[in-house]
Amino acid sequence: MGRKFFVGGNWKCNGTTEEVKKIVGTLNEAKVPGEDVVEVVVSPPYVFLPFVKSLLRSDFHVAAQNSWVRKGGAYTGEINTEMLVNLDIPWVTLEHSERRQLLN
Repeated sequence: MGRKFFVGGNWKCNGTTEEVKKIVGTLNEAKVPGEDVVEVVVSPPYVFLPFVKSLLRSDFHVAAQNSWVRKGGAYTGEINTEMLVNLDIPWVTLEHSERRQLLN
């Protein structure tokens, strides 16, 4: 069996509802090998996770762009893994350079 490829895209802090519809439309029309060859994961901003998940073709996956390390609490603006599981988001991309540089 050959190596399985992983292709991911992080949208950073970009997009409006109309732009997201266009991006997802383009992704949905893409011709890619089957899931046994390549896994495709996109990471839109948190506010668009359910929207993208509802529009994106079923063989592509949706990831969050970050996750808080604790269960919950007074951490304004943070998203924890329990919230992501609740949204049926199994992927998270972590260790972004700008978060390391700007937020330590």
